[in-house]
Order: sequence, then C-alpha cells, then structure tokens
Amino acid sequence: MDIRKLLGANVRRYRDAADLSQEAVAERMGVDRAYVSAVERGAQNVTLLLLWEISQALRVRPADLLDESILSKPDVSADP
Repeated sequence: MDIRKLLGANVRRYRDAADLSQEAVAERMGVDRAYVSAVERGAQNVTLLLLWEISQALRVRPADLLDESILSKPDVSADP
C-alpha cells in the first residue's frame, strides 16, 4: 500500500463530505490549491505538521486521514 495514496483518498473523502473545494481547504491551511491537489493524488509527501494542518482544515483527527478502511469502499480509488 502506498500511504500517500491512502492519505490522498481520505483527504478527498473528508473534503467532499464537508462540501469543501480544494481552494477552501488550501485557504484554511495557508497553502496553494495545487498543494492540496498533489496531496489528494498521492504525489506529495506530507510532514507530520502538514498532516496536522490538513486534519484541522477538515475538522477530523489526524488518524482519520490514515484510516485504511477506505480501501474497502467501492466509491474511492486507492491502490493497496
């Protein structure tokens, strides 16, 4: 399993559930929208501090962003 893809799938799932755009999440984090896009694609290595920032922007626990149960959900694509 690629943890970056897992994180990205969870970020997108929680962002969609909160009805937030990538731009809105980026604004809450103080980063560019392209950074949020890269995280969601699994193309960005995220530091612990940025994991915390993402979780705060999405109002979820950091552990929720690493939850592997998303892999069993058919509507979200994540490579194991």
